[in-house]
Amino acid sequence: MLGASQAGAFDLQAGCTSPVYAMGLVEPGIKGGRWKNVLVIGVETLSRILNWEDRNTCVLFGDGAGAIVMSLVNSGGILDFDLKSDGTKADYIELPAGLAAMPATEETVRKKLHTVHMKGNEVFKYVVRVIPPFMKTMLERNNMSPSDIDWYIFHQANIRIIDAILERFGVDKSKAIVNLDKYGNTSAATIFIALDEAVKDGRIKKGDKLMLVSFGSGMTYGGVILEW
Repeated sequence: MLGASQAGAFDLQAGCTSPVYAMGLVEPGIKGGRWKNVLVIGVETLSRILNWEDRNTCVLFGDGAGAIVMSLVNSGGILDFDLKSDGTKADYIELPAGLAAMPATEETVRKKLHTVHMKGNEVFKYVVRVIPPFMKTMLERNNMSPSDIDWYIFHQANIRIIDAILERFGVDKSKAIVNLDKYGNTSAATIFIALDEAVKDGRIKKGDKLMLVSFGSGMTYGGVILEW
């Protein structure tokens, strides 16, 4: 549909962490001269795979899309990235049926196993425990402190998670880009939508240092530090 018939293309599945994973995987190819321009798209239509009788999930998620173009720059750009996963927690957020592990049957449809299932409390406890030290390690290996980051953009999953991470870091809430109240959790789109809005409204300016942090099904998580 884009008419990019000479471009390579692939689908990357890392749940809500997909934008950060994609940026991390693309960066070496650009810096190494393999690729010139890469269009990274994060898009979800979660409304199609929600159980509208499950109030633990259906009220949280939204549909959305965002994209960035990544190219080689003379200064700034991605300073560091790190990608992690913990498959032992895979059942915290899952779509149980419909793929190879559990093909579709009349029973899986009747049991609504083709919809998002989430253990919300377990996700919260895991993320609040794992993400702060993960961020701290990233900053320290770049000789940076939390105050060196101008803007934090977290996956827009839960305002309590964002607040808890900022509190542990001793960072004021005003340094976080938050639009969860407008769109809900749009999964792979949240980071790019928040980034786009903050650039367009003037909050993010050239030279600002950003830390993008995401987490989601898998359980996957990852971070990118960049200079805008």
